[in-house]
Amino acid sequence: MNQLTGAEATVRLLQHHGVEVIFGLCGDTSLPWYDALYRLDHGMRHVLTRDERSAGYMADVYARVSGKIGVCEGPSGGGATYILPAVAEANESSVPLLAITSDIGVGARGRYALTELDQEALFRPVTKWNAVIDSAGRLPSLIRRAFKEATGGRGGAVHLGLPFDVQKAPVEADTVWADSRFGQFPTERSGADQQAVEAAAEAILAASRPIILCGGGPVLSGAEAEVQALAELLAAPVVTSVSGKGSLAETHPLAAGVVGSNGGCVETRELLDSADLVVMIGCRAGSVTTERWRHPAPGTKIVHIDADPAVPGANYRPEAAAIGDAQRVLQALLPLLREALPTSRDSSQVQAQVAEVRATKFARFQELANSSQRPIRPEAVVHHLRELLPKDSVVVADPGTPCPYFSAYLEQEEPGRRFISNRAHGALGYSLSGVVGAWFARPQAKCVAVMGDGSFGFTAGEMETLVRLGAPVTLIVFSNASFGWIKAGQHAGFGERYYSVDFDRTDHARVAEAFGLKAWRVEDPAELRGALAAALEQGGPTLVDVVSQPLHEAAAPVTEWIA
Repeated sequence: MNQLTGAEATVRLLQHHGVEVIFGLCGDTSLPWYDALYRLDHGMRHVLTRDERSAGYMADVYARVSGKIGVCEGPSGGGATYILPAVAEANESSVPLLAITSDIGVGARGRYALTELDQEALFRPVTKWNAVIDSAGRLPSLIRRAFKEATGGRGGAVHLGLPFDVQKAPVEADTVWADSRFGQFPTERSGADQQAVEAAAEAILAASRPIILCGGGPVLSGAEAEVQALAELLAAPVVTSVSGKGSLAETHPLAAGVVGSNGGCVETRELLDSADLVVMIGCRAGSVTTERWRHPAPGTKIVHIDADPAVPGANYRPEAAAIGDAQRVLQALLPLLREALPTSRDSSQVQAQVAEVRATKFARFQELANSSQRPIRPEAVVHHLRELLPKDSVVVADPGTPCPYFSAYLEQEEPGRRFISNRAHGALGYSLSGVVGAWFARPQAKCVAVMGDGSFGFTAGEMETLVRLGAPVTLIVFSNASFGWIKAGQHAGFGERYYSVDFDRTDHARVAEAFGLKAWRVEDPAELRGALAAALEQGGPTLVDVVSQPLHEAAAPVTEWIA
């Protein structure tokens, strides 16, 4: 009977699941696996990164944009610990990601082997499912299960540990097969109980002023068309969390924009509070989206749709809760509502209300965006990008300075995943790495990473990766010489006692040029548009360093800096 090594079987199983790109970093314990990738004809691309965390962020964004499972890998010991933040972020965001870490041989355990640690225990708190493959005979079934767990039902991150000796041990070739459905998501969608759907319909029909609040679930599920149909049928405004951007095109007359303490504003909050029922779809109603569970107010009537049964009822008591995939639940719900509402409700009054909210918000924004003052206002960057970026562009934003501005003011003209920020844990350094994953997922689109200078310092080494790949992406750095969000918190809640948040200003353009990027440094607002336009038109990687107003002095769309 034909046999493969464990490493060869791993390569074939990834190939059979339809994997196209692997992001990772080499190490001693990965040598058999790398050798198999070199020798076999498999059609997959391996992208060498400069940090395992970066590999994970690339895989995360690749998954969000492509709809396919993201795959990252790294070696044992430090490599396994470095990849952990990206795994945690993807899992908490319900993003299907497979992290493979090589490991010391099974026979070396307990003998003080270099890089030994309990990988299964390490990854258990931050994954949906995780295993260390102790036997080559179990390798095919465990890899198949990893793909199924990651993409089935509520998506999430999974981890597999691949010991050195298992990589070299024999695997029967006829056990190396895969169901390619599980290489993309969502698969095996769950549908809600019919009684729960009927209860949701009854509660919705009883409301006179419903509003729809979308988290990341509709975009992950591909339920954008169903969200639009629901909004138009009910004449209900749609607001979103940061991760929910794209659930409805933000130029739709019922789209009111982002709510919450990050990216929300007084007007969108008031619109949410005016509803007599909130339909939450794929939204955890966490601390940021609800401004610490104050908006909507406790006691507000809620219909909650979510794939995770733990979510409804965690923060708000629901009138009805439908547990299931957002698209499936809405597809079951809409016919019941249409039966009771043969024609859509008149939305003219609601559209006028939404239009007033947007007009007020953007009038305030435009006044700041037009400022000629120095340092440059962050609003000015968003304003120019609104006009310069093609509508199918992908923007990856770090959670610091860029996130509130871009989530509030960069209106997404098309539904789907066009804006990404790591909202689960908010670790810095996400966008510079993540934009690589966006480019691999959507190479025909212009991909842009926006970050603060604090974030830049976390993953600046990946600029070498950008140059090596020739990736035509643009990096934009808000240079304010501080960890701005924390400084704003010290300003707002700690008597302006600024402690250990400031650092020296770096000339990020010169650093980028040393790596081989084409770069611009901008201090004058009059020169900003020209620099951004030139950077976006270049064929290779570019960077624009914007000397910008610090957050604690700005009028950022943030209603609360500290909890």
